[in-house]
Amino acid sequence: MSIQDLVRRIHIDDDESAFNELYRRHITQLCLFAYSFLDDAEAAEEIVNDTLIRLWLGRKELGIIRNTQVYIYTSIKNACLNHLRNVNAKRNNEDKVLASYYFHLSVDPSQLLISKELSGHVLKAVNLLPERCKLIFKMVKEDDLSCNEVAAILGLSPKTVFAQLAIALKKLDSVLNKE
Repeated sequence: MSIQDLVRRIHIDDDESAFNELYRRHITQLCLFAYSFLDDAEAAEEIVNDTLIRLWLGRKELGIIRNTQVYIYTSIKNACLNHLRNVNAKRNNEDKVLASYYFHLSVDPSQLLISKELSGHVLKAVNLLPERCKLIFKMVKEDDLSCNEVAAILGLSPKTVFAQLAIALKKLDSVLNKE
């Protein structure tokens, strides 16, 4: 029995046994899919469970979804990306706090001025990059995502992401060496 058939039974009959069968049949492959984004089995399983629970709770609206399998996979992918964003934001905030703490311990005015000036030049150079290059550069360098993760998120090949990152670095190098 396909996902579509099980979802039809869940939607029309409120069939809990169909939901349990859907869960048993597909939990492993859905967790592997989520794991491919997160590289964290516990978070992947939690995201898949949350997605399937939302599917059950919203079962009355399932009739408007044309392809439930695509819907489930897309929901899981989006939840994984949100999770990655939240983890990266938390990590960035922790890094900022540590950096701030470090700078308060060893304040050297000349180093702070140089660091601030260099940061300004780098920011200007990054903003001059073409949009796609800039997006990939920021995802890799600021959000700390790997080229494979960026490729998966943007629907590009890892080689394309790597090539765009190389272009960005060359352009940044040429802009910063002029100044």
